[in-house]
Amino acid sequence: MRAVYADSLNPDDPLAGLVVGDRPEPEVPDGWTRVTVKATALNHHDLWSLKGVGLGQDKLPMILGCDAAGVDEDGTEVLVHAVISDPGFTGSDETTDPKRSLLSERHQGTFAETVVVPTRNVIPKPAGLSMEEAACLPTAWLTAYRMLFVRGGVRPGETVLVQGVGGGVATALITLGRAAGVRVLATSRSEEKKARALDLGAHAVFDVGERLPQKVDAVMETVGRATWDHSIRSLRPGGRLVISGHTSGPQPDDAQLTRIFFLQLSVIGSTMGTRDELGDLVRLLDSSGTRPLIDRTLPLESAREGFAAMDSGDLVGKVVFTL
Repeated sequence: MRAVYADSLNPDDPLAGLVVGDRPEPEVPDGWTRVTVKATALNHHDLWSLKGVGLGQDKLPMILGCDAAGVDEDGTEVLVHAVISDPGFTGSDETTDPKRSLLSERHQGTFAETVVVPTRNVIPKPAGLSMEEAACLPTAWLTAYRMLFVRGGVRPGETVLVQGVGGGVATALITLGRAAGVRVLATSRSEEKKARALDLGAHAVFDVGERLPQKVDAVMETVGRATWDHSIRSLRPGGRLVISGHTSGPQPDDAQLTRIFFLQLSVIGSTMGTRDELGDLVRLLDSSGTRPLIDRTLPLESAREGFAAMDSGDLVGKVVFTL
């Protein structure tokens, strides 16, 4: 079958290890199911995997990709949940399983004609979502949903700052926040991306690091080092900073510990989301008419073009590969 996979790891030149080629059809273990992939979306996780973050040399070659929408063995249109919990895990939140993984870390990923996943990891795809739209949800949009409404506890009427407009999580945060009655502020260094943020529903946009006209209830942080100081300084007393990534680096120049304890700020980590939360997200989109922003749709054979665009930051929304 045709697939996009990593055959080597290179932190300085990640695309050097990217291959579009043939891989064997996967076997289906007991309790797992085969999904014929119709659309799959690119995430920063895929680029980091090529750099060797979360993916070991001993796992190569590894088919990349966490997200997929397709058709299961019964002919049902489905969406794939990317968090693979340990078979012995008995908790209610699989994201807290210490032995969890994402597709394309220990198990072959979704950038292929076929992916095999635990049967519990598929949910029905709503008829109102296209395959391309549905493929955007399991990683970036689920991450945004959990950041806002589960870990962040954001409620209608509150004000939220979204740092670094452009990628799939940030655009999802703006869209979902606006759909839920949240006042959304956003930052970017790009005038084009700030304009797109306003089109998505942001109430106001600012340069990265610019002083805001008001303190916010919560900050959604995926950038890390480049925006950390601004995120902390933008919060009201008792505010929440929810972080799910650090695309600019993990070590801020100043952690702002004094401000955090004196203003009683909460710093909250958030990772992916549960299968049930994915279902809640799908229902929210289905009922509200909200849809993911897709930057570009490419055939799987042109995957390198999508990876290059993500590597350069030349995106507003999701890159989707179709089969």
